[in-house]
Amino acid sequence: MRALAKRNPRFLARVFSAEEIRYCEGKRRAWQHFAVRFAAKEAVWKALGDGGLALKDIAVSRDAAGRPGVLLKGRPARRIRLSLSHSDDYAAAVALVA
Repeated sequence: MRALAKRNPRFLARVFSAEEIRYCEGKRRAWQHFAVRFAAKEAVWKALGDGGLALKDIAVSRDAAGRPGVLLKGRPARRIRLSLSHSDDYAAAVALVA
C-alpha cells in the first residue's frame, strides 16, 4: 500500500473516502489500516457483483462498539457483514451479503 501510494500520489484520494483517509492516518500503523480497508472494498465489490460500483463508492465504517460496517455511496449497507484482519505483512477481509 505504502509503495503504491508513493508511486501514485493520487491513489489514496481515488480509492478511499476522506473519512477513511483521516481514520487510517490517525493510526500508528496507518498502512495496515489502508490495506485492510482496500481488502474490504474488494471483498464487498466481489460479493455484490460489479453493479456499477467503484471502489470509492464503498467505504468501511465503524459502529459505536467498533465493529466494521459498510457504506455504499454514503449510505449504510445493513445487509452486508464484514470481517477484517491485518498483521504487519497481510490484510484480509470477508464480506457476506445477507
